[in-house]
Amino acid sequence: MKKALCLLLSVLLLVPLFSACHGSKGLKAFELPEAFDETREYTVVFWAKNDTNKTQVNIYKKAIEDFEALYPNIRVELRLYTDYGKIYNDVITNISTGTTPNVCITYPDHIATYLTGENVMVPLDALMDDPRYGLGGSEVRFDSPKRDEVITRYLDEGVIGGEHWALPFMRSTEALYVNRDYVEKLGYTLPDVVTWDFIWEVSEAALRKNDDGTYFLNGGTVMIPFIYKSSDNMMIQYLKQAGAGYSDGDGTIGIFNETTESFLYEIAEHAKSRAFSTFKISSYPGNFLNAGQCVFGIDSTAGATWMGSKAGHQDISSDKLADFEMAVLPIPQLDPDHPVMISQGPSVTIFNKPDSGEVLASWLFAQFLLTNGVQIAYAQTEGYVPVTEKARKDPAYADYLARAGEDADLHYSVKLAATKLLLENVENTFITPVFNGSASLRDAAGQLIESTAKSARRNETVDKAYMEKLFKNVNALYRLDQRGENAVGKKELGPMPASSIALLSALGAAWIGIGAYVLINIAKKKKR
Repeated sequence: MKKALCLLLSVLLLVPLFSACHGSKGLKAFELPEAFDETREYTVVFWAKNDTNKTQVNIYKKAIEDFEALYPNIRVELRLYTDYGKIYNDVITNISTGTTPNVCITYPDHIATYLTGENVMVPLDALMDDPRYGLGGSEVRFDSPKRDEVITRYLDEGVIGGEHWALPFMRSTEALYVNRDYVEKLGYTLPDVVTWDFIWEVSEAALRKNDDGTYFLNGGTVMIPFIYKSSDNMMIQYLKQAGAGYSDGDGTIGIFNETTESFLYEIAEHAKSRAFSTFKISSYPGNFLNAGQCVFGIDSTAGATWMGSKAGHQDISSDKLADFEMAVLPIPQLDPDHPVMISQGPSVTIFNKPDSGEVLASWLFAQFLLTNGVQIAYAQTEGYVPVTEKARKDPAYADYLARAGEDADLHYSVKLAATKLLLENVENTFITPVFNGSASLRDAAGQLIESTAKSARRNETVDKAYMEKLFKNVNALYRLDQRGENAVGKKELGPMPASSIALLSALGAAWIGIGAYVLINIAKKKKR
């Protein structure tokens, strides 16, 4: 009897627990209230990255303080994360329990997955265009940018299924950071825009050694000529430059093509010789570049403050720093006359709640992040650029750009060079199609390069048979052929994250234990 009662109680306790796995149900689509109720108190939960860059953290805190001064009835609670992947996992977990944040810094690829829940997100078109509370609205208490003052190319990155689901917050691209001294020592002249052929040729030449076995360039025992931080961006941008398939807007996968295969053969060749490596194989390109152990390092412009021997941020000791002239160029191109580079950077999205007033309070705070003060301050922390023309035309921002090289901190020359690189190439940037599953496709793009490079370094044969097997394995690993589960607009959340399963399992076990303990005590009392 005791076993039967325990089992029955366990089942009853676990039913509501696991029913939450099917997602947040019952929320009505958001409708903009007639007016913002200033007599009520609202709490806006804001999830953001970064808790490692204290300057950025302080900018968030200052923004919250300034916003709360304008809206005393709104309190903003800041929760900081170390990376966007953790934000993504926690949002997915909280969708299943109906406890999402109000405002979140994230990426469109992630938003596409959030949208598989019914009315989880708030579409922003009506909010942006509202004459009272929209961008530049008459009832907004701060100097909000008008919609046409937000750079259209960046604003449209938040469009999924024909609607805007995110505001751009900051934008960056990738840059090629070069030890110019090494390039010239090898007898080459560094062009303004390098080609892939140029970077492969120079990288192989950089492996030249002295008679004693040390490397010609640095006289040391370590030299990795070319390191790419983001292998997924490497593949994505190469395919875009080549006009080859990656994916389209409806989620059709096109990455497994002859151009991809040909590029992987090139990667295998240079990985085998040790002329090329990736972050996952070797570590940050900046560490090797700053130590004089690398010629070419590709990283985000947002990472510019880590690049160069005089950079304010370093992961290596000062005695290992090399003194050299740094050049900041666009990433390698197939056609240098028509450069192509990716646009990336965090966006701001809003989650739906039963209380439309709470959603409006969230929108006001999200909109505040586009004001000049926040945009310029945050852009100055790294090689980011503001997402509004309003901020870019601000005299304070123009003054900031004009003072490159005045110091090694705020006006660090490499950071300003990376910033100007993006400002000059806005029209040459692109974004990848966003759909539920596009984040997996991005991971798959990087995995193709990582697997090929590792195999080549192990002296495995990289041939047609290898490629066929690699394509098949990566396709299966990331479930890229299961388009029915990845289609935009599907209302189920799909498989739960491992973190959610672990949490729910632990809670279930705890309830089982509690139930068993109570029943056993009852049985003991009855015996007495």
